[in-house]
Parts: sequence; C-alpha cells; structure tokens
Amino acid sequence: MLVGLMAWLVLDAVNVTPNRIVSGTPYRAYEVHGWWAALLAGVPMLAVMVLAWRPDVRRLQAALVVVVGLLSAMPLWLATAVAALADPDMPQARLGVGSSLWLLLFLWLLVVIELRTRLGLPRAFGWLLLLPILIGWWLSLSFWLEPLALFREYQVRSEQFASAIVYHLALVGAAVGASLVLGIVLALGMRRYPGMRKAGFSVLNVVQTIPSLALFGLLLAPLAWLSSRFDWLASMGVSGIGWAPAWLALVGYSLLPMVRNTYVALEGVEPAVIESARGMGMSRRQAFLQVRLPLALPVVLEGVRITTVQAIGLTAVAALIGAGGLGTFIFQGLGQAAMDLVLLGALPIIALALVADALLGALAERFRHGGTP
Repeated sequence: MLVGLMAWLVLDAVNVTPNRIVSGTPYRAYEVHGWWAALLAGVPMLAVMVLAWRPDVRRLQAALVVVVGLLSAMPLWLATAVAALADPDMPQARLGVGSSLWLLLFLWLLVVIELRTRLGLPRAFGWLLLLPILIGWWLSLSFWLEPLALFREYQVRSEQFASAIVYHLALVGAAVGASLVLGIVLALGMRRYPGMRKAGFSVLNVVQTIPSLALFGLLLAPLAWLSSRFDWLASMGVSGIGWAPAWLALVGYSLLPMVRNTYVALEGVEPAVIESARGMGMSRRQAFLQVRLPLALPVVLEGVRITTVQAIGLTAVAALIGAGGLGTFIFQGLGQAAMDLVLLGALPIIALALVADALLGALAERFRHGGTP
C-alpha cells in the first residue's frame, strides 16, 4: 500500500490525446483535481496500512472492505478525470490510463488475495468480492467512460473482439483436450513399459525447449506439403499457416506437464491401497477406475490447470501465423504503436488465464479433500 501511495502521487495517472495517432499529455493525480483531492484519495491507503500494522480478524476484515471499496471507486475517479480533462470541442480526444493506476490496480488485487488468504475465506467468497468491483467498472463504462482509449478501441472492434475470444478459447480447448487424452495414454504406456519412460520424457523435454516461433516454422513446410497432397486435409483448412500448426504446437507444448503430472499422480497412489482393493475382489480394471484414478485425479487436474494457463498465453503468439485469437490485437497494436490496442488483446488473455487457474485450482482442491464432481 505504501508503494501504491507513492505511485499515486508521483507517477502519471492519466494521459489525454487529441486522437489515436498523436502522443498524449500526461497528468498526475494532483494535476487532475488538485493536491487536496489527491491527498484525500490517499487516506484509504493509509487506513489500510494502519489496519494491517497490528492485524486481528476485525482489522483485516475492515482492511478488506476498504481495498474492495478502492477498487470499486477507481473507475469513478476515472469518470471525474474525463469530466475535468475531456474537451467537448474535440470529439476524437481520448483518455488513456496511466502507469500509476495500472500499478494500483495490480497492487490492490494482490492485497485482496493476501487478505482473503489471511482470513481463510473460501474461494467462492473471493469471487463475490469481485462483484462490486465489476459493477463499478460496468456502470462507469456504460455511462461515463466513453472517451476512455481502451473502451474506444473495443467499440470499434466489438464484433471482432467477441469472435476472437471464442476462437481463442476453442483453440485452447482443442489443444488441452487432445493433450489430456494423449497424456493419459502416454503415462499409462510409461507405467506399463519402463523403457518408454526415459525416451518419452527426453523427447517431450526437447519439444518444450524449442521456441514457439521456431516450432511454427518447422511445421509450416510439412503441413503445406500434406495439404497439397491430400484434398481432405485442405478441405479442413489444414495448411502451413492458420489453426493447424498452432494447434499442433500447442499440443506439443502441453504434453510435458500433462504427461508428467499424470504419471506422477498414478505412481503416487500407495500400493497398499491397490492391494486392499484387489483383496476385496476388484479386478485390475475396477481397481484402476474406482481406486487409483480417483486418488490421482487432483494431481492430474493440476496438470490440466498448468497446461491450460500455458496454452492461453501461447495461443496469443500463434496469431503471427494467421491463427487468429486475441493475439491479433496485440500484434496489430504493436505494428501501429497503439498500446491501448495491445491492451485490448493482452488484458482478456490475463483475465482468462486467472479465471482458468482459479476454477481448475478450486476443482482440484475439492477432489483433494474428498469432494465429488
């Protein structure tokens, strides 16, 4: 919170540009509404520091309420900045979010996670804490933050943005699903044939070390050749660029964590438990499906979690070979020197990764404590 307070007073809070191309004018928080307003806005951060100095349950609960209030009030402060700085005679002018607000958003979210952990609140309650924050941002974007640069980039590309998210998730889902099936098959093969384990992990480790762009390049020529030789592959859209090399590369990168977690999970089940199951009259298949697999499932889900988060990020790079997805906005923004367009692609990727990590982590935790699907 001390770092956040210093950022609030020293770094740029917003910047105003007359249009999308011209560089903007930065404004610190005290330059928007004056020193007294900036210092008054810093009082809640001081309050959180005081509450956390000698923490007990009530003080931590109060600190959590204050931080959630700060996160909910941030878009309202941006709305006041729009009212103070936006020139009605320049309809193309836009307001960008400065480095201090991005840093504050990151730090305050970290504080929320820390306070939730210290208070021992369940994950579901953590999601409820996001509700007032999301409501505050939704109301501000709906009524007061139309000149926000990031929001204007979204408005111009709203239909393309929705289709990019769907395509991004579809590509990630197809890659993770395929790697899960292959990972289970490979892990079972390694358990049955010990000689396969060393060779299998060696190959997967090599694939993991290949840079993503290099792997895309290696796949370009063989896939182009296959599509030219087999019409049914060409009819499916398989070519040297597009979804096919992206999907194959994602599956290749996903196999190592998936196979490793699945193998460790299956091997980690106590032999005595399996012997007890066999002593109760279960067949090998029944002991595997009803005993070994349920006990190994939390660790397998951890592999799915790691693989999914990794694939969500790597799919952005696949936009360089025409695979589409949210990475398209990132590389378009880099080519046009439009950082708000870059953020339009990067922020949803971060959000998707965090949501996937939280949901799959909660599911693994539930199974770990004896939960049922």
